[in-house]
This record gives sequence, C-alpha cells and structure tokens, in this order.
Amino acid sequence: MRETVTIAPQVQTETAPQKEKKRIGIFGGTFNPPHIGQLVLAESVGRQLGLEKVYWMPNAQPVDGTHASAIAPSYRMQMVHLAITDNAFFDIELLEIRNGGESHTFDTMRELVSLHPENEYYFILGAEKIKTLATWDHIDELSQLVTFAAGVREGQSTSSDYPVLWFNVPDIRVSASEIRTRIRMNQSINYLVAERVALFMQEYNLYRGFYD
Repeated sequence: MRETVTIAPQVQTETAPQKEKKRIGIFGGTFNPPHIGQLVLAESVGRQLGLEKVYWMPNAQPVDGTHASAIAPSYRMQMVHLAITDNAFFDIELLEIRNGGESHTFDTMRELVSLHPENEYYFILGAEKIKTLATWDHIDELSQLVTFAAGVREGQSTSSDYPVLWFNVPDIRVSASEIRTRIRMNQSINYLVAERVALFMQEYNLYRGFYD
C-alpha cells in the first residue's frame, strides 16, 4: 500500500511593524539665567529637526568651571519654567535636579533612554559648545545614545570629530554672563530675557552683588 504523506499548509506569520519612536529634543544647561538667545536656538533647531517637543533640562550642579558659582537650582528651574511657559513646543525635564550632585550628560541620557525607550533623543547645543565635546565624560558612548544637533551662527565653524547635525540659527549674541553683569551694574536687561524672568530676578534680588 502506498503511504500517504500529508503536507501541512505553511502558516504565514507577520511581524508586527515596529512603532516609530518619538523625536525628542533635550536642551541642557545651567541657565544662569535663561535668555533670549537660548530660546531662539532651541526653537530654531527643534523646528528644523521636526521634533515633537524640546525639553529644557537645567542641571543641579554644573561640572563646567565657568558656572561654579551658579545660583541654586531651584531658582534656575523656576526661571526656565517662566521662560518657556507660553510655548507648547517646549517643556522642562527635571531629572538632573531631582538626582542632585554633579550633572554628567552621559549618566543623565543613559537614564532617560532607559526610562523612555519610546523616544529618539536629539541633544541640542550651540556651535561654540561642540569644540568642548572631547572633554565630556564618556563622549564616545554618549554619541551613540543621542544625536547632537548644533545651532550655527554666521561665521561659526561646522567641523567636529563627532557626528553632528548642523542648523543655521539667527545671529543673536547674548550670554548669561553679560546679563549677570548688566544686573550687577543696574543696567537694563529688557528683551535679553523673557519679561517674566526679569520680574522674577527682580523680585528675588538675584545676581545683585554677584561676581563670576
């Protein structure tokens, strides 16, 4: 008798499409205080990247020696909130302040990636900061965790030893140190910071007698 062989029909298994990650910007800094140049930078780079949102991330204790005398993080956090409150594209990330101590970008971003695997992170910074990347802790590992996105003003260099996306931004030359100096010398800071930030600094007498 001939043996009958039954061949089972092949079952087509479909792999569920991978959910597209959210494109999220992180704009970290001391924000001592946050100023109009930073607002324009974060808005311009974030919009050109097509990000869903940009989170401003004030540090707790900056490792950069130029900010060794930064005022308390609670004040800086409140100023950031006041500066961005009218812009739905912006939000605030308080992880570094909650963690306390020195704020190292690699440690922070590793934690954020672990907490929010649904996000693809773009780390926004000014072109002048790019040349300092080599001094950052675990910079090679950090460049694998995030995509660096730099805002470039006219005449600034666009070269780096690390992968960077470059975006032209308006040439607004404002610095936090300049603002602190103007406050100390009783000079106007109108239009250099958001009005709410200026009123907050005045209310709490911030940066009066402050020396860098």
